[in-house]
Amino acid sequence: MVKTKSRREKLRSLVQARGFAALGELADALGVSESTIRRDLEQLEQMGAARRTHGGVFWTGDPSTMRVFGNRRDTMWKAKSSIGRIAAELVEDYDTILLDGGSTTYELARHLVKRPLQVVTNSLPVAHLLSSSESIDLIMIGGSIRGRTAVAIGPIADTMLHSLNVTKVFLSVAGITERGFFNSDLMLVESEKAMIAAADQVFVVTDSSKFGKVSLSRICGLGDVRAVITDSEIENCWKKRFETAGVGLVLASMAKVSSSDEASHKSHLHPDQAE
Repeated sequence: MVKTKSRREKLRSLVQARGFAALGELADALGVSESTIRRDLEQLEQMGAARRTHGGVFWTGDPSTMRVFGNRRDTMWKAKSSIGRIAAELVEDYDTILLDGGSTTYELARHLVKRPLQVVTNSLPVAHLLSSSESIDLIMIGGSIRGRTAVAIGPIADTMLHSLNVTKVFLSVAGITERGFFNSDLMLVESEKAMIAAADQVFVVTDSSKFGKVSLSRICGLGDVRAVITDSEIENCWKKRFETAGVGLVLASMAKVSSSDEASHKSHLHPDQAE
């Protein structure tokens, strides 16, 4: 029993590290038959950590190997998880939506995994997460990949975005002031402007720590979005500003984060992040 458990742990680590692995190479690496590997993979698949395909297996568990969020100690996670859950309620089955990169949009994506949707994204972590869902038609935006955030941006991404139309886009931002919404990467902002142009409805998902902060480049004005989804810690003055601008405001309560969400989030963290 101990031998079997140890082998399955090694198998899990191998599949996670490689992203995709052939049955033969896994059998060779662990010194067992392919039939044994198939039995072990059944357990991984039942756990939602892997998905078998012809001749091999894809990793579909947490994206920690991509190390995008792995080195960030996110004190605002509970807020972001609540925002993601509330934002998911604004998505209707069979919608065509566009998800920007970022940890808050990733939390939104976690709540959409089993929904029947068409999802367009420029985010490698989001695409990695949703690729395991049989109910989602996934379209990945190409382009130059920013290593720090693992999002596709630049002229190729913008050209593709200009050819699309989606029902809703959910944007992540670095700052919000009376002048509008901001991000720190010039190329990213150009891609986000193309996302806005492609969408019938624009939503911003952001935690309260971004309010009152300005960043390098302006994405759009306050009145250019349909609604902002954030946590309940924002100052009252912002409620009035959004009302004046004709922008909807949806507040998420951090108290409603479930224990299962928290356990799932910790599994998505690099080991030295879990608290």
